[in-house]
Amino acid sequence: MTSADDFVLQLIEDKGLVAPDIISLGREQLIAEGATAVDIDSRLIDLLVEKRYCKYDDITLLLAKEFNIPYMALHDLKIDEEVKQKLPQDIARKYGVFPVSIHNGQMELAISDPLDLDKVDSISHIVGMPLDLRLASPEEIARATDEHYGVNAYGDIFGDTEAAVENGELVGIATGNEAGVSEEEAPIIRYVHKLITEAVKRRASDIHLEPLEKRFRIRYRIDGVLIEVENPPKRLQPSIISRLKLMANISIAEKRVPQDGRIQIVYNKKEIDLRVSSLPTVYGESIVMRILDKEGLRLGLPELGFFSDDQAVFERIVGMADGIFLVTGPTGSGKSTTLYSALNYLNHPDRKIITVEDPVEYQMTGINQVQVRREVDMTFAAALRSMLRQAPNIIMIGEIRDLETAEIAINASLTGHMVFSTLHTNDAPSAVTRLVDIGVKPFLVSASLRAALAQRLVRKTCSQCKTVYTPDPHVLQAIGINEIAAASMTFYKGEGCPRCNGIGYRGRMGIFEMFIVNEELQQMIYEGRTLVELRTKARELGMRSMREDGVRKVASGITTPDEVLKVTMNES
Repeated sequence: MTSADDFVLQLIEDKGLVAPDIISLGREQLIAEGATAVDIDSRLIDLLVEKRYCKYDDITLLLAKEFNIPYMALHDLKIDEEVKQKLPQDIARKYGVFPVSIHNGQMELAISDPLDLDKVDSISHIVGMPLDLRLASPEEIARATDEHYGVNAYGDIFGDTEAAVENGELVGIATGNEAGVSEEEAPIIRYVHKLITEAVKRRASDIHLEPLEKRFRIRYRIDGVLIEVENPPKRLQPSIISRLKLMANISIAEKRVPQDGRIQIVYNKKEIDLRVSSLPTVYGESIVMRILDKEGLRLGLPELGFFSDDQAVFERIVGMADGIFLVTGPTGSGKSTTLYSALNYLNHPDRKIITVEDPVEYQMTGINQVQVRREVDMTFAAALRSMLRQAPNIIMIGEIRDLETAEIAINASLTGHMVFSTLHTNDAPSAVTRLVDIGVKPFLVSASLRAALAQRLVRKTCSQCKTVYTPDPHVLQAIGINEIAAASMTFYKGEGCPRCNGIGYRGRMGIFEMFIVNEELQQMIYEGRTLVELRTKARELGMRSMREDGVRKVASGITTPDEVLKVTMNES
């Protein structure tokens, strides 16, 4: 029940709430069932309540007297909207607390665990005010949260789906009200669709449904960070997974091998694609849904993170008549979004653009997109050979993974085509050595490569709650800002507000390193010079590192020094 369950059990025994022999019998039962020493105390409290030797309310009353914190019954409360906005639902559920009111600059907060001081400090920081604590049982807090945040049973976790449909927010997915849907299926269908629409509302990029031993965990990835939301009952796991697999047109009978599918919906008049991946695990199938918002493709280059000078260079490179342009970085660094935005910028009726992808993430109007299908020998290389006969101006390859694909891409670039692709490297000059490593001759790299762009994503400071602060001097020193430079700069961070869910960041943008191949660098690549020599020469010619680009964005108040340091740790 609390962070110090052994203390609570001792209190229960000392105050005579439960007889010592009953507690001993319960402990022996849990040991016989194989409970570990770590979780015996917490499970023993639950067992005593389950067998009706005591109630959570009785334990809470004991704690209230022991810590001299007023006990509060949470029935028939009227909560102002201001209070709920100050402490959003996901924060209240995460910490297991309930906001009662705000008065005299303090928030009256119901908690069940007076021993967890870290939790109290965190919430006080999130809401930006001192807390006036009250004690209530975990059951009471959960019930009050459900009631006042508009959350009832699992079927209604994210509000009213029927109202969303009537308002035109949700199109293309069923609600559970269709003919032929049984009463048992309807709540599951509604729950699944609310799960998806809530993720879209909160700008999540992924939904993770993970079967664990005793629970079914649901997490959203928002701005690159996984955030756990309320979990459905474990018993509903098979039904929820089956529903998602049905929507994604993948076999619900096959549970032994990984499967991939796609769900397409229209939410709030926006087309949303979900790329679905199922993976068998020890406790059931894990489902990850990647949310692909086509509106993101219409981003201008400034929204991606380019300042005007970098944007001009980027537009000049992608507008070249031939050659190869590579975007590098690890998985999840925004490479595909950058390339799609470049294609969107170049997508005019006088140009023929063909892409070969695995998988096709975004379906774009006016562009010919080819899906890799290895089961029928439609590989990157096979697709590329056929594409060249289609006389395209611009070719995009999802990723250069092997020598065969690289050679065809280079030959295409040398015969009058502009080729875009991605590579997994740590920085931009490493694209050269990576191509050589997979077997491409240095003279071909020097003749075809026009530029390589390395990128990472940093979270943007929330504009609603940003405030001036003084960063840790060690962090500033680590990213190359000395005391003299720091004195002339103003640093901002988000304090946490409802708009950013108390995190202090909202949205992400890129930091970039552009390696442009001129005649001097071409000669060095031809001669097989080392990566260190290439990087040194590029720096002499004016190449900014990702960390330096990040510092520019820190100086502009867009992000924080901590974010830049976190994503550029590998830079010396």
